[in-house]
Amino acid sequence: MNTRIRLALDRTPNTNHTGFYVALAKGFYSQVGLDVELISPDQDDYRTAPARRVSKGEAELAITPSESVVSYQTNGVPLIAVAAVLARDISAIVTLKESGISRPRELDGKVYGSYGARYEDDMIRQLIQNDDGRGQFISHKLGWDGMWRALLTREVDAAWCWSTWEGVQADIEGVDLNQFLFDEYEIPYGYNPVLTAHSQWTEQNGDALRRFLEETAAGYRFAMKNPDESVRLLMKTANHPTLTKRNFLEQSQQLVSGYYLDGEGHWGFMHRNVWVSFVNWMIRNHLLSDREGELIQRMDVDTLFTNKFLDGVPAMLR
Repeated sequence: MNTRIRLALDRTPNTNHTGFYVALAKGFYSQVGLDVELISPDQDDYRTAPARRVSKGEAELAITPSESVVSYQTNGVPLIAVAAVLARDISAIVTLKESGISRPRELDGKVYGSYGARYEDDMIRQLIQNDDGRGQFISHKLGWDGMWRALLTREVDAAWCWSTWEGVQADIEGVDLNQFLFDEYEIPYGYNPVLTAHSQWTEQNGDALRRFLEETAAGYRFAMKNPDESVRLLMKTANHPTLTKRNFLEQSQQLVSGYYLDGEGHWGFMHRNVWVSFVNWMIRNHLLSDREGELIQRMDVDTLFTNKFLDGVPAMLR
């Protein structure tokens, strides 16, 4: 009897997810007794966030930013990160170069396209303030699917985008962007995205999770070594309407492959200091509160993530 693992994606299928689709297409999961299903968020028109699917038992795993784990734990739901999908952040706050908004403090009074995540606006406010701005902006909630169009049509002045997706799209379309990186403005942003699970499920299904991570790592290893073939497998297996422009996907795949492994050649491994820095930054800036609204002064990061299910994943040579 195969173990069922439903993985809720954070966005529609893209090159961040290539390793999962390669493992699915090449039968890696089924060979080790796993029945894996990938759930795209547009299947229910983005109504259910990936972490929420896990908390409700509608998925065993989800792809989320690390702050989703923090958010659910402050509300008493023991979600835990079990692997980093990417070894480091690939995101940035972007503006159109033609807008003249060339640094974060110039976002004061401007419209920011928000995804509606719990800590998102707080992080943008802090980004602006760290550049000597007031941190006063208009938050306009949009979905992933409309964000790029909203930026191009000037419906919003800034948006949180990925250099390996929207950044590549901008290059192909000849759109010049300004990019504001969090670490350049003293915000030690954590891992994004991570694989998230309910801690109770991980303890009851540790062996299946280890097999899943091992085969997923093999999928990412294949994607690194065979980017063009991996794009073909992604397009065929995901069969999603957003995956039709092969040239774009190949450029994106080449770029994102450089983010799959950490400096020691590991896929999935999370460094404790990254979690400590981000959580401590959130606490210092009074972003964390419990269910009663009381500020959280201390948080044990070892409850937020674990590498113990990655022990079967070998280091990969670049």
